[in-house]
Formats: sequence, C-alpha cells, structure tokens
Amino acid sequence: MISLADEERMVAQAKGLDRKQWIAAAIFAVIALYMIKVVPSIEIAWVSGLLLFTIYLFAFEVVGVDVAATTVMVLLGLTSLLAPVMGLAQGLVDTQHLFDGFSSNAVISIIAVMIIGAGLDKTGIMSRVASFILKVGGSGEARIIPIISSTVGVISSFMQNVGAAALFLPVVSRISACSGLPMSRLLMPMGFCAILGGTITMVGSSPLILLNDLILTSNQALPAEQQMTTWSLFSVTPVGLALVATGIIYFVLAGRFVLPASGNESSTSGSDPMKYFQDVYGINYSLSELVVPDTSPLVGKRLDDVETKYRVRVIASKRLGEETRVGPGTLARTTEIQRGMVLGLVADPCDLNHFIEKYALKKRQGLRSFAEALAPTKAGIAEVVIPPGSSLIGKSARDVWMRKSYGLAMVGLHRNGKTLHEGDEIRNIPFQAGDTLVVHTAWDALTRIEKDRNFVLVTTEYPHEELRPQKIGYACCSFLLLWDWCCSPICASRWHCSPAL
Repeated sequence: MISLADEERMVAQAKGLDRKQWIAAAIFAVIALYMIKVVPSIEIAWVSGLLLFTIYLFAFEVVGVDVAATTVMVLLGLTSLLAPVMGLAQGLVDTQHLFDGFSSNAVISIIAVMIIGAGLDKTGIMSRVASFILKVGGSGEARIIPIISSTVGVISSFMQNVGAAALFLPVVSRISACSGLPMSRLLMPMGFCAILGGTITMVGSSPLILLNDLILTSNQALPAEQQMTTWSLFSVTPVGLALVATGIIYFVLAGRFVLPASGNESSTSGSDPMKYFQDVYGINYSLSELVVPDTSPLVGKRLDDVETKYRVRVIASKRLGEETRVGPGTLARTTEIQRGMVLGLVADPCDLNHFIEKYALKKRQGLRSFAEALAPTKAGIAEVVIPPGSSLIGKSARDVWMRKSYGLAMVGLHRNGKTLHEGDEIRNIPFQAGDTLVVHTAWDALTRIEKDRNFVLVTTEYPHEELRPQKIGYACCSFLLLWDWCCSPICASRWHCSPAL
C-alpha cells in the first residue's frame, strides 16, 4: 500500500540520516582524540571514549537502544581480555561484576511494573482508564495533557518515578491511538511530571532521604540545642505540589512550541489503509459522530428508513444513560432513533452533509462517545470474500441481518470488476461466490469471522487484541504486592533510623 513517492521520500530521509550519523561520528571521534591528550591517565581516556561512544549510539540511534546497551556492556567486558593491547593493567570492569546492574532493585522493579502494567492492560482496565480520560478531556491536547500528567504525578509520589511512567504507558498508547495525538507529545509531559511527582512525598525523593541520614549522622556530633530536625513523610508536599502544577502549566502553555510535532508515532505503519480503499474501490468514507436533537425529524424513524436513501451507514449508537452499542448483537435495521441519541456513521462527506442538513443533526468535532470503541485500534474497514460452498450464497445481507449477526456493516460490494456503494441497494443483492464485501467492523468481530467458513478474510493485518477481564482481580493483587515491595520495604529500610519517620 506504499506509493512510489512515499518510498522515494523514505529512501531520501534514510540517506539524510546516514549523512548526519557520519558527521556526528566524526565530531565525536575528534572530541575523543582531544580528550586523550588532556586526561590524567589511560584508564580515564578509555572510559571517556566509551562514554562518548555510548552517547553517540543513544543520541543518533545508529542501532536499537537495546543493541547499543548490550554492545557497550560487551565492550566493557572485552577490556579485561584486551587490557595489554589497550595499555591497561586490568580491565575497566571486573567480568565477575559485569551483570550487577541487572540485579539492581530499580531495574527489577521497573521490569516488574512494565510486566504488571501489560497484564493490567490485558484485563481491559487500562482501556477503561483511557476511555475515562478521553471522556473527561475529549481529544484536545490542552485538556488531555493536564489529566495524564497530574494522574502520573500523584501515582509517582507513592512509587518509583520510572515505575509510575511505565505503568501508564499502555494508557498513553491507547489515548494516542484514539485521539490521533502523537504519542511523543503525551509521553514527554508524562515523563517530566512523573519526575516532579516524586517530590510530593519522601517516597520518591531519594536525595532527601539521604539528607535525612546525613542529618542524623551530623546530629551525633552537635550539641542538643544545635541539632537539626529531619523531614517527615509529607514535609515536602507543598513544594512538590507547586512543582507539579508548574510543570503542567508549562506544558499546556508552551507545549505547542517545545513538544515534538511529528505524528508518525501514532501510526502503526507507513501506509494509509483508507487511501488503499479509496484507490481500489473508490470508497472515500469518513467516520463521524452525530447527535440527534429533540426537535429533529429523524426521531422515531428506523435505521432502515434512512440509510439506503441518504447513503449513510450507522455503525454505532448510544442512548441517553446507556452504554455504547457497537458490534454483533447491538445494531439492527429495525433500531429506532430516539431523542438525544448519538450515532456513529461512515459516509461520503457530501452525503453526510446532506443527511445532517436534512434532519438538523449536530456534528461533533471528532469522536467523543465512540472515541474508544471506534478507535483505529478497535475498529476499521476490512475486505471479506464469499467463498464457494458458503451457506450465504443466494442470500442477501438483509436476509442474514449481517450487521446484527456478524457485526459487519457493509459499505461496498465488489463483483465482476464493478464496485457498488451505499445507496445501490447492496444489502438486497444475493451473494455470489467470489463477491468481495467492504465492511466496517470491530476488530474483535473480525477475529471471529476469521474462523467462520462462510467468509474468507482478505484483511489480515489488523490489531489483534485478546482481553481477559476475568483476570483483573489477579492483576490488581499483583500490582498491590509489587507496590508494597517497591515502596514500603525499601523506604522503611532507609528510614528505620529516623525517629521522625
């Protein structure tokens, strides 16, 4: 699905990046050669050179971050073997301690938090958190950033900063996919506020914990009237809250200037699937969210009364006070439109505007009620073929209630080199072997269709997500145990000598 122009642009960008990497490598090499002359010993010269090499690998992403870290670790280990050649009496790092970093409490806790965060995401709880944030903050950056940043700031005040950020990564990823905001524009404020949130309590303020120990040590050599008082758990809270609030305000006001402007992070591939369907089938449909006012003539009509006539296709609905209705078993052509109902539609922009004017509907800017349910990670347009031997041959979409039974909202039918669209009575046409159906569907419904012998799935590259809501209790218990392990024992071990704590 990648056009020739896109491919040429990607090649040009790769060449430009290679040129920058070579220039940067030359600059770093010159700096390293200069430092050899000014450092006091050969050991410091090699350490400085390896440090510059590490910074270069990380800064310019010559290789993956994991490969860069492993490469530097291996090089440090090789210094023991090549010490005579390098002019060293012994290696820079003892090979017996080369992997000591992996046993660090911080490393283990971060890995554990990321694993449990992924587990919580699998249960669907992170999806609910993302849905709540989108419901409260909409899809605007100015409202989403403060909500995410303040939430992570509060969480990080009671656990390790990096762990809090790692725990919230799945939420930010879902919000980015649902709102269309680049993930980098959300991650940077979240990361900085996680650091600032560590200053709200002493749990996340390692330097202050060390200062407490130094104060106690100093008090032993001071007279009673000159002894200093140690800080308690919430002594730093006023300053920490002010710092978090300042950080949030800064990103809200200056974010448009300092945050990355690229939107490539939120895309899962370099191609646009809608452009593919437009080129192949002439389908240029957009996804919209409409509200039915109390005075709209649409109230009381059924979906079957308006969809074919006005060339629109309803794929989701939400009544006042009820949950969103999307997927199999929810929408049928007999569904009656009520006052205040929110409709999710796919239609050509011209047909959509005519439909809105005809029935005095209100179109929302972006998705709000269906931001989670109809996000690109949850639903989209796909191709399905009717194979020979299918029990659907000779039946129409209307006969089998396709949208209600299978969760497939048909927007196009391709047969014998010709594509029929919404408004061409495509749901009344009996299926034939080899028919290609262009449908809008939820990806979990498509997963079930993949196992149905009545269909052959053409669209195979789509987000596969297997949620396990029945495991939510186990995941939450594991998270609470990890939080207790990360925070309470570590902090208690550091504070045990402080009477104030």
